[in-house]
Amino acid sequence: MISEKAHVLVTGGAGFIGSAFIRMLLRMPSFSGRVVNVDKLTYAANLDLLNGFHKHPRYRFFQGDINHTELIEKICLESEIDAIVHFAAETHVDRSIEASAAFVDANIRGTVSLLEVLRKYPHIHFHHISTDEVYGSLGDSGHFTEKSPYRPNSPYSATKAASDHLVRAYAHTYKLSTTISHCSNNYGPGQYPEKLIPLMLSRCLAKQPLPIYGRGANVRDWIYVGDHVDAIWTILRRGQKGQTYNIGGNCEMSNLELVHSLIETLAKHLDVDPEIYRSLIRFVADRPGHDFRYAIDTTKMEEEFGWRPHFSWRQGLKKTVQWYTQRDSKFGR
Repeated sequence: MISEKAHVLVTGGAGFIGSAFIRMLLRMPSFSGRVVNVDKLTYAANLDLLNGFHKHPRYRFFQGDINHTELIEKICLESEIDAIVHFAAETHVDRSIEASAAFVDANIRGTVSLLEVLRKYPHIHFHHISTDEVYGSLGDSGHFTEKSPYRPNSPYSATKAASDHLVRAYAHTYKLSTTISHCSNNYGPGQYPEKLIPLMLSRCLAKQPLPIYGRGANVRDWIYVGDHVDAIWTILRRGQKGQTYNIGGNCEMSNLELVHSLIETLAKHLDVDPEIYRSLIRFVADRPGHDFRYAIDTTKMEEEFGWRPHFSWRQGLKKTVQWYTQRDSKFGR
């Protein structure tokens, strides 16, 4: 769809996944386009994740809200943008349960604002980053496919589902060029420590209790962030307009299994007894509406592009643990 000379606007590029995408593009010898990063710099953003790139000749940063349509239009015009890759979103389920208004503003209104810009510049391709959570919850078996029905169970996933539907509707009504990807749980260097893996790491390092919802039986599929952004670039280069693609790591495990694996990896890295961290595990009351299991069928990505994750769980977790243990308690913020 787009070439390696394309000028790309990345929304939310100071976030965990968006910054990984920008780093990948600017390190890629074959990519010769410009990257423009627009980020509101809310609590989970961290420009330090782009250290070494701020003065890159083909990179530019704007602090701004994607709901500021005039700003996005100006950037698209002046930077001759060929594609928008839309990462910007509120993503933490627990926060959405406590207060959903920010999720409606960012995930629904923000996406509509960008789509309105595309109505003025329909030559721009729009790739929307979504989540497997829009499909709801699975039982002990089965996988989500691109044709799975939407059954969001949290305010977060409901706002992402709404944004997906709006992307499809705008593409159909106004003949826009769009693609959508749904991804499973990401992990890797730079993730904000409210998410499970960095939260457990920070608490282990601080010798604080490790809270696990229920009995830790909830199952997720995990993908290393570097594999996720590689898949996005594959879709942008080789995907079909109007299509949806599911991206997964083929790495299912329960939350309790994950925490034990993380403890083993951290203890080995620090050369300490893992029991020091195991003794910190505490089971706490489950959160409302907690989905039991997510699992992604990646057949479409494999058959159309030959795409598969490069990093095993062991490799990705090792890189993640190394990164966090080299940072202070604020993880480089």
